[in-house]
Amino acid sequence: MDSKAVFSLCLLLVISGIFVQSDITINFDNECSFSVWLSASPSIGDADPERAPGTLEIFSMPDTWTGSIWVRTKCSYDASMTNFTCETGDCGSGSIDCQSPPPKPPVTLLNFGINQNVVSYEVNLNHGFNVPVRIKPVGGSLVGGSGSCPVVDCIKDLKDVCPSPLVAQNQNGVYVGCNSPCDALKDPKYCCTGAFTGQACQPNDYSKTFKQVCQLAHTFPGDNNPPIYKCSGATSYDVTFCPL
Repeated sequence: MDSKAVFSLCLLLVISGIFVQSDITINFDNECSFSVWLSASPSIGDADPERAPGTLEIFSMPDTWTGSIWVRTKCSYDASMTNFTCETGDCGSGSIDCQSPPPKPPVTLLNFGINQNVVSYEVNLNHGFNVPVRIKPVGGSLVGGSGSCPVVDCIKDLKDVCPSPLVAQNQNGVYVGCNSPCDALKDPKYCCTGAFTGQACQPNDYSKTFKQVCQLAHTFPGDNNPPIYKCSGATSYDVTFCPL
């Protein structure tokens, strides 16, 4: 291949890269009265995950990425300063960086599917709840619908409605979050497994209670109300922890 052809190919690749680059950013705003530690699976490469109260961080996401984002709470090192653990959302790594393993419930999950400038997003309580959260697209249009991309959230603490069998406590017996019935009770009926897959996966008393408080979140594995929204052309996504 001559030099002119090589140059033309390189120019084409550069131009193509410009037009397919997503430039999707997520603005993480911690409005909680306590620090949280940002986590993701797969990893988004956040080397400094601690978010103090009142802090805002703008994070550039990969062009294509599908996974879950959550926050850990009440994190600290042990006396030897070698093992880092958290009361909720702990990922078992023993370090401040999660490195992609799934979290220990209960945990409020933010699920994203990024494909260039088209992004699917949801707030998911299938593994419980640890902090209130809101996802708000900035700009963009709803794929498969009309108008702007909707907000989804779970902005009320489930502490006041969490049934006693689902309450998660720390070693001092203090409430730290609300488990999902699947994780707490290990019953296929709540997990939508075995004989309870497909059409047999239905809302249950626990998920109905959570839905009354968090209507825009998915509260059991078969929950599709609201649907998982897909947004095209949003410049960023505002993620607020403890938005009220």
